[in-house]
Amino acid sequence: MRSVIRELVSDIAPADDVEHAHRAEVLAWLDGTDDIFRRVEPATPPRHLVTYVAVVDPTREAVFLVDHIKAGRWLPPGGHVEPGEHPAVTARREVQEELGVAAPFDTDTAPLFLTLTTTVNIDSGHEDVSLWYVATAASGTEFVLDPAEFHGGRWWRVEEITVADARRFDPHLHRFLEKLRGADASFPIATPIRTHLD
Repeated sequence: MRSVIRELVSDIAPADDVEHAHRAEVLAWLDGTDDIFRRVEPATPPRHLVTYVAVVDPTREAVFLVDHIKAGRWLPPGGHVEPGEHPAVTARREVQEELGVAAPFDTDTAPLFLTLTTTVNIDSGHEDVSLWYVATAASGTEFVLDPAEFHGGRWWRVEEITVADARRFDPHLHRFLEKLRGADASFPIATPIRTHLD
């Protein structure tokens, strides 16, 4: 699975110097270890893979974020990649578990964005290697959120995020939104949300 993940990371086209540096560091990490999945909560090994699923409404330029209890920030839904699991399968599982809807990600679905982040608050101090996937939904879509993980969730207009205190969000969210805006307007990298689970 490590070689598959390495290919996913290698195929991400960096949008800026930060993403370019993150990609180079993550590729070197993948070449140097097999220990890339979280095995023991909260942080063993201290650097491990996670996925985010940015649920966006491209017509309204809005993104759905959750008020994450442990992180103390507004984040896209997501979670840890299980040992041996393809990150797109993680993305699909996390959308079902955390939002109560289906996103038909498959192993051909590619992430749009890559970040390397030191965590804060309750689970602070370890590093998440985050693969950001994109799903689409209408901004009126309501989700069934996991109250054990989130204080709540809401749709944010991009312009709201750009004027809000950046410390309220993932430190790379602004950069992700810039990259998303630069993507093809038809969002070929996005997967539509289904509001009823199959």
